[in-house]
Amino acid sequence: MSARFVRRNARRILGVAVVAVLFAALRAPGATHAERAAVAARFRLARRPLPEVPGPEVRAVRVTHPSLRRIPSFMSTMGTSVALHDLDGDGLPNDLCRVDARTDQVIVEPVPGTGARYAPFALRQEPRVPDPRATPAMGCMPADLNEDGHADLVVYYAGRTPLAWLWAGGAYVPRELVPGGGGWVTGAAVFADFDGDGHGDLLFANYFADGSRIYDPRAGGTVEMPGSFSRADNGGGERVLRWTGARAGSDPDVAFAEEPGAIPADVRGGWGLAAAAADLDGDLLPELYVAHDFGPDRLFHNLSTPGRIRFATLTGRLGFAMPRSRVLGRDSFKGMGVDMADLNGDGIPDIVVSNITEEFAGQESQLAFLSTGRSAEMRSGVAPYEDRGEELGLARSGWSWDVRLADLDNDGVLEEVQATGFFRGTVNRWPEIQELGMANDALIPTLRASWPALRPGDDVSGHDQNALFARIGGRYVNVAREVGFGEPYASRGIALGDVDGDGDLDLAVANLWGPSTFYANECARCGAFLGLRLLLPPAQSPGPTRVVAGLARTGLVGRPAVGAQATVRPGRGPALSAQVDGGSGHSGKRSPELHFGLGEYAGPVQVSLRWRDAGGRPRAETLRLTPGWHTILLASGGSR
Repeated sequence: MSARFVRRNARRILGVAVVAVLFAALRAPGATHAERAAVAARFRLARRPLPEVPGPEVRAVRVTHPSLRRIPSFMSTMGTSVALHDLDGDGLPNDLCRVDARTDQVIVEPVPGTGARYAPFALRQEPRVPDPRATPAMGCMPADLNEDGHADLVVYYAGRTPLAWLWAGGAYVPRELVPGGGGWVTGAAVFADFDGDGHGDLLFANYFADGSRIYDPRAGGTVEMPGSFSRADNGGGERVLRWTGARAGSDPDVAFAEEPGAIPADVRGGWGLAAAAADLDGDLLPELYVAHDFGPDRLFHNLSTPGRIRFATLTGRLGFAMPRSRVLGRDSFKGMGVDMADLNGDGIPDIVVSNITEEFAGQESQLAFLSTGRSAEMRSGVAPYEDRGEELGLARSGWSWDVRLADLDNDGVLEEVQATGFFRGTVNRWPEIQELGMANDALIPTLRASWPALRPGDDVSGHDQNALFARIGGRYVNVAREVGFGEPYASRGIALGDVDGDGDLDLAVANLWGPSTFYANECARCGAFLGLRLLLPPAQSPGPTRVVAGLARTGLVGRPAVGAQATVRPGRGPALSAQVDGGSGHSGKRSPELHFGLGEYAGPVQVSLRWRDAGGRPRAETLRLTPGWHTILLASGGSR
């Protein structure tokens, strides 16, 4: 290349060089084919479609409020869910509670391959509701609400307030959780002891504003859409219900009181799609994260006392070079899923959040908020978390919903799985969606002003493949295709649990407008594991901690110790920590057991436990256990 040519084309050459440097800098680092193959070989998932359950006529799109008839596909993207839990009392999380949007049924059934222990059945709103398809179920969350040692079911809906389906010794009976409440459109629910009194409370994250009968074709008026695509505050917001009493037996009941002042007034009105609860500052009171569509997610610091639930808003620090939307509490993304687990090994739960990262389309970011360890900053309103999603390789996957962190091969390192896809068809409507996303906020709330028609046959990210991120060195790589973790439909919920008690975690995936799926984990190279089923006595009766090996039919009866914490130290390896989950996520619910991969370590394990007993007292105990499953009835001292 001559000097004369360089001088004449200096600007062009410089431009090309700048583009090349930026491309190299912004391109997501990948892994070699050999590396991906080696990682994928660690996983083996056997796919089994969930059986069809006879019911109402199957459909592939929802009937909507008259004012929403132009966008039935958009309005048909919610209302399918799945949960794994022990519902029949055999000690194994081998039962499913799921919502099938095609029939609007809430189905309870054994996991395929676990035996015909009972016939599948559906929970029916009729005759309590004249037209149940106008108030369809959005999700099902198992929880022992009346503390009798048997799982109940919380079902939340669009167009009505949630129901508690309580176990009555042979069937589930419905009870109103909010008598006389208005029509909620609920996107997620969480069960946790927010006020530390020893009893589980409820949080509902609602989507449309109360009274929005979005699926009632006979309703009048106009349904209001989001007031903004980045700062919407006209949604249903969060509702907190505090446990006040319960009754077991053949005529069970449970009572909750709404805490209208629990959520700070200046951050109400979000469009809630997911929620998670975990203790982030070590006081055994769970903090709360709510993922909002169309606006900032919120992390709430728990300032509650027994009988009074109160939260304060936490916001991350905005640095000079940090994009605003990667700072916790300042984002403008479309939060649709959240999970909490310790990714960086400091003993404090980290937070992963799913958004939209469609290549050449909606390029937000999947977020991985890692703890800085400065939990004391929470007392000053600071969220001590920094996003490291891009650095970890977790930032890009697609239009994502439920997100789950779990050790699927028992090597002591967490994997991440995601449900992806918006709605599936043959006509790509991303250009219209992109134009809508850039519209003036003043035009968004009214459909006629700017929204494109979105009808059956249209497609927006409907062919995304679910993600399975596994770690290679310091970064994660998506090996879902190599592993065969994918669905022929858009997915919404992911549930996790060791269904057969063999020590590796299985998965169930809730699909939209198609059959849902169970994945049996047939891990060929799994390491050792420690599993803990932590229980509180079903009644407030004093007693010491009792440990029995195994899960199935151990003879120990109790309710899951939601919020209890375990720190496991396998030999000289790094400590592992986890907390009993009460329903975190979007529309998938994991079973409440704790699972730790130990890798090649097979010796005795030191286990440090912290929990609040049935009377709300903080307790701690250290045990030494062998690898495998253990059922532990935690000590309780009775009432305060």
